[in-house]
Amino acid sequence: MSNNQSAQGYLSDERNNDVLIYVDGKLVPRSQAVVSVFDSGFVLGDGVWEGLRLKQGRIIQLDAHIDRLFEGAWAIALDVGRSREEIVAAIRQTLDANGMEDGAHIRLMISRGMKSTPNQDPRFVIGKATMVIAAEYKTPKPDAWSKGLSLFTSTFRTSGPDIFDLRLNSHSRLNLIQALIQAINAGADEALMLDPRGFVASCNSTNFFIVRGREIWTSTGSYSFKGLTQQATIDSWQDKGETALEKDFTLAEAYGADEAFITGTLGGITPVTRIDGRTIGSGKPGPVTGEVSETYQKWVMRQETAEM
Repeated sequence: MSNNQSAQGYLSDERNNDVLIYVDGKLVPRSQAVVSVFDSGFVLGDGVWEGLRLKQGRIIQLDAHIDRLFEGAWAIALDVGRSREEIVAAIRQTLDANGMEDGAHIRLMISRGMKSTPNQDPRFVIGKATMVIAAEYKTPKPDAWSKGLSLFTSTFRTSGPDIFDLRLNSHSRLNLIQALIQAINAGADEALMLDPRGFVASCNSTNFFIVRGREIWTSTGSYSFKGLTQQATIDSWQDKGETALEKDFTLAEAYGADEAFITGTLGGITPVTRIDGRTIGSGKPGPVTGEVSETYQKWVMRQETAEM
């Protein structure tokens, strides 16, 4: 395996050794944070999740994340068994118990719950849904910004909604993991994935943008997940009076881009400087990417302040 950067990489933080994890109403040391081998999430990846970021005491885009969680659960007929208010209270309880005020990443995971036997049928579930909240201190590695990431175009394609709807934040991510393994073995940091028609869709864990002039382009989302950071990037750039397009574009257009970057909850906006061994633009993080990132950061914090 490669020792390159990762789109999900972060600096080691010893404070994470002692964090408390929320498991179905109890806060326990991470070494004791376990679920049953009969849990639906372990048996078949049957569940939904959200990744959230704590910045300066605020959980970024909290309402949008909770909306997506409930929408995904409803789509797969999963009874969360808690209200929005109860889930938010559990997140804040976890943060308070760990004394976290800034720089934390939160993984909220809900599975269909315990099963009487390890099989596919949801009618074998006994009890309510399992809820786990893992909050950790995570600061993206600075090299990811200063050098930019390298992508490799995987032979694994994203799927359409009639096969596996990637708009669902499902625990099941095997095809995306396969794409990432392929990229790592090729010496890259993240996989770039095409849709079934051959247009650029997304990366395996992040959304992908290219810069052409001052326009930023990303995929339509017909064959990829709709990231909240992706949407905030679009909204903030448009709010500034600039052009952000959701459209079909090809790998050739990505190779010819002036700049490229990815978006995700942990890293926000991270430059991409190589795709399939080809240098993108100058081969260094570009000025428009820097401006897009600054615009996004200011816009998000302004939105959060207005909602408080």
